[in-house]
Amino acid sequence: MIVPIAPKLSEVTSANQGSFVPGKYESAKANVVAIKHFAAGSGATAMFIVRRTDRAKLTTADRARVEKLVRDLKSASIQRVTAVATSNQQLSPNKRAQLVSISFKGVADEKPVQAAVKTLRLKARASLVGSNLSTLLTGEAAIQTDTIDSAKSALTIVSIATILLIIILLGAVFRGPLAALMPVIAIAGIYELTTALLASLAKVVGFTLDDNLTTMLVVVLFGIGTDYVLFLLFRYRERLRAGDDYKTAITFAIARVGQAITSSALVVVSAFLALLLSSLGSMRNMAPGFIIAVSLMLLAALTLIPALLSLLGTHAFWPSKSWKKEPDAKRARRVGEFIGRHPGRMVLIVAPLLIALAAGALFFTADYNISNQLPTNTESAKGFTALKQSFPAGALNPTLVYVVGAKATDKAELSRIAKRLSAVKGVARVTPAQPSKDGQAAVISVELKTSPYDNSALDLAAGPLRRAAHAGEKAGTVLVGGQTSVFADVRSALNRDYSVVFPVAALMIALILGIVLRSLIAPILLLIAVALGFVATLGASVGVFQGIEGNVGVSFFLPLMVYLFVIAMGTDYNILMTTRLREEAREGNNPRKSAALAVEHAAPTVMAAGTILAGTFASLMLGGIGLLSQMGFTIAIGIVIVSFVMAALLIPSIAALLGHMIWWPGHSDTSAELTAKSERKPKSALQPKPLPEESA
Repeated sequence: MIVPIAPKLSEVTSANQGSFVPGKYESAKANVVAIKHFAAGSGATAMFIVRRTDRAKLTTADRARVEKLVRDLKSASIQRVTAVATSNQQLSPNKRAQLVSISFKGVADEKPVQAAVKTLRLKARASLVGSNLSTLLTGEAAIQTDTIDSAKSALTIVSIATILLIIILLGAVFRGPLAALMPVIAIAGIYELTTALLASLAKVVGFTLDDNLTTMLVVVLFGIGTDYVLFLLFRYRERLRAGDDYKTAITFAIARVGQAITSSALVVVSAFLALLLSSLGSMRNMAPGFIIAVSLMLLAALTLIPALLSLLGTHAFWPSKSWKKEPDAKRARRVGEFIGRHPGRMVLIVAPLLIALAAGALFFTADYNISNQLPTNTESAKGFTALKQSFPAGALNPTLVYVVGAKATDKAELSRIAKRLSAVKGVARVTPAQPSKDGQAAVISVELKTSPYDNSALDLAAGPLRRAAHAGEKAGTVLVGGQTSVFADVRSALNRDYSVVFPVAALMIALILGIVLRSLIAPILLLIAVALGFVATLGASVGVFQGIEGNVGVSFFLPLMVYLFVIAMGTDYNILMTTRLREEAREGNNPRKSAALAVEHAAPTVMAAGTILAGTFASLMLGGIGLLSQMGFTIAIGIVIVSFVMAALLIPSIAALLGHMIWWPGHSDTSAELTAKSERKPKSALQPKPLPEESA
């Protein structure tokens, strides 16, 4: 009953990073001053770039038409628009473009502000009909509006692509419509419940969620949910082939795979719990959504899915009869036999490949330029490109320096501060100080030569610009704000968070793995594999986006996304393979034979699940948004590395080399005797092919 009455998730999301910056940072303090003393000008902003259609210089008549445009927009009395203005200073140095500044009441992600952006665009086009002028609206509010519209389109595309991909791949694996549709329908219900619970929680507690969360929840739930269902279906089918009736097969599958699913879910939840230690609200507020999603999916995997299988019985695989036949699995068997005979050789094949990929991470550069994340066909993206052709890139979003207290009315002092700011290398223009209506503060607008989101601009705002602003001033008298200052503080907060969140998450994951596997060596091995997978994935993304595509960097959020989805979720496959290794060892097989059998029986499951999970994340590339495209490609590659290379090849090879020692000190591989009656093995497992022994 909660879903129909719950608020929508879109009502509690924001794409404004400034809303997530902790109050201790200077940009947050500057925002408080802006709201208190410049209420009318503390809202969102945007700007029209007006140009001739033939791109020639603006004539006197053209500039008069721009003035008429300003009058038309003012007289339109558009809701939430507080100011429309232009001036001689807003004419570009090359005389080919003129800016019209727009101010709004409210922040950029408010729906009335977004509606005003769309109305402004329509009114501007109507005003210039019959002229040789054209306009493009860009800036904070316009970028936010286009981002949200693009995100909605991306969510639709990604959702459809994800569901179709899962249905097609599950249908290909199990050759039956029910096995393909059952998980999708069940997971869709869990998604609706998750978003409803999360939106309700956000409303009650009063926190804001990052705007990309909705799209990420789709791929997380469908990806990880499909993994859990696949683990169950593969083991269920295996027991049916061994001769069990469907109820016994379900019971066995839950008992054996349920442990791997539960421990995997706990690892994922632990990774997300560590996000609560983040100082950035955008990271911290992600945790509840993912924790709720994974917890509900775990509950469904252990209750709802088995219940559905109990109802369907063997009809789950209808109309195919292939579930009755033992799969050929020649490739998995051959790979398993090779690992059993030559584990050292396999390590020498795989490890250099991963190390080579990991080397690319040394060249990682974080990109904070949000304009690079927009689809190039949006008006705000086109406007930003046009702006850079005629104005300093910093004109898009000037840095705002606030002066409070007695000095706010001291013109000589304000002039000295402006002069210090003008002398900073990298500053294009400083406008005279504008006093607040209450006379208690003043603001100086600073345009930078580079894009306000480039790393060079962030370095400038966080270093020389703040030093120049603060020189000889009492603490708190002068504050540097604006979007560049915000992202400089976001960068500082992220670097701090990475140094705290990652180690805590690793410790929690190690603890869970130690309890589940009852070993010290096995968890350390898995953590090393996890760390190598993380760096290799990041290195691969650097190679593609910075190397091949020639971008200045990759999204600043990418390391976090890799951590969340490749490391946390990809650990599923390592756990599944490790528990299968232990199971084969408990059957009395020696370490090398255990590795061979584990690869033969678990590797097909791991690779099928990895293919589907990688495919679901790859669907993000269809959304047309830079961040989602980078995220989709990188996580898909990471999942392939973790499932196909780490879990299927490297982990069993190292386990074969270490032998009984991997389970030290608990030696859980011999701690339990499995009875033939309750846990019968398939023929291929009861009568494994002998492997010639080879010394390590």
